[in-house]
Amino acid sequence: MNPELKIAGHRQCAEVRRACMLMSADRKRGASVEATTTRSVTRARIGSGLAVAVLVLPFGGYGLARTGVAPEGTPIVLGLLSAIAGFVLLPALCEERVPFRHSSSHLTAHTLTGERSVDLNRITTVRLLTTFSYGGADRTLLVRDAHGVRLGITTERSRRKLRRAIEKADANDARGAPRPRVSRAARAHLGLAPGRGLVVHTVLAFLLLTVSGSLYVVVVLRLGGQ
Repeated sequence: MNPELKIAGHRQCAEVRRACMLMSADRKRGASVEATTTRSVTRARIGSGLAVAVLVLPFGGYGLARTGVAPEGTPIVLGLLSAIAGFVLLPALCEERVPFRHSSSHLTAHTLTGERSVDLNRITTVRLLTTFSYGGADRTLLVRDAHGVRLGITTERSRRKLRRAIEKADANDARGAPRPRVSRAARAHLGLAPGRGLVVHTVLAFLLLTVSGSLYVVVVLRLGGQ
């Protein structure tokens, strides 16, 4: 057998083996990403369900009070506890606590419901969530990707990554590729739009929080009064 043909055959076999190994590694990485995504979505749904359950506890207390199992003031006590826990817990469920890994395509961080990783190349929506405390307004950018994973971005480093991803998506939109839906307030917070949208958003967020909180307290007091 011709030595040159024999060497070429060995090279082809080596290339085939290398290609098979790369394909196997890609499949394993894809399966790992899919499993992580599924866990993130499941944890997010469980966390949201628990937060909602906390908010409706006063109605359960009202039912117990009507049947005589619990005192009449039970809905008020549960309502105060639920209001504090629910309104604080709901916005914080998906907020990044320790952003520990950034890459060109993913942003991964720890949250109250575990590790979450959003695909920056497949962002579907970005909106701004504003809450208020004694120190002023607290702003979180809620990012959702095509896999259904949501992550609340709060750090400057993550905001820079998100801004670059949105700018890239806007550039691809000029070539016909779909781009994510980014609210005007989110663009203003990222410095991609004038600041007027952020002012309007802040006023509306304050009014919404005030009105919803007041209505919740009124309903709880009425339940407790009955």
